Amino acid sequence: MNKQTYKLLLAATGSVAALKIPAIIESLLELNRKQQYIFEISVVVTEHAKHFFESSNLPSSVAFYDDATEWKSWKQRGDPVVHIDLGKWADMIIIAPLDANTLAKMAQGICDNLLTCITRAWDMNKPLLFCPAMNTRMWEHPVTSKHIQILKEWGHEEIPPIKKLLICGDTGVGAMAEVSTIVERIKSIADKKFLKAVN
Repeated sequence: MNKQTYKLLLAATGSVAALKIPAIIESLLELNRKQQYIFEISVVVTEHAKHFFESSNLPSSVAFYDDATEWKSWKQRGDPVVHIDLGKWADMIIIAPLDANTLAKMAQGICDNLLTCITRAWDMNKPLLFCPAMNTRMWEHPVTSKHIQILKEWGHEEIPPIKKLLICGDTGVGAMAEVSTIVERIKSIADKKFLKAVN
């Protein structure tokens, strides 16, 4: 009997924490061996996120999308509109990491790349999780809490950053949540969907 699938759109923005994308994927795929449903994963990246990991190192089962994908796919009426199609496909989107720049874009409704177009056209009845990651000084800037509050008011869920030694050498809050924390929250939401389906 084939397992049911939970379609997960995993997005990364231009924070050094994007280097953890392969680890998140590995942890999710490991769960596929243990649970009664499987995660089907697609990755969406901003151009700056690509600086921190190689898409060629991702498992072959994981689809990869960047800004070029959208523009190559559409040449005339009737061709795929990738940001709409991915939003319809996914059961959940999780942005890990969400850098200060993309956070600000989302809060202001700016949609100038594939990821922000997906979030702007997102079905608000489906979960959107975001994992902020930035330098402590950026995290403590007063505009950051305002932007996060806007996203939460829309029903999006924050997985808060943690305090640790940052890449820049500073110690403070701003590091992305641990991979295990992120994966556990994804699984808990997916579990509820399949629990409802059984009952």
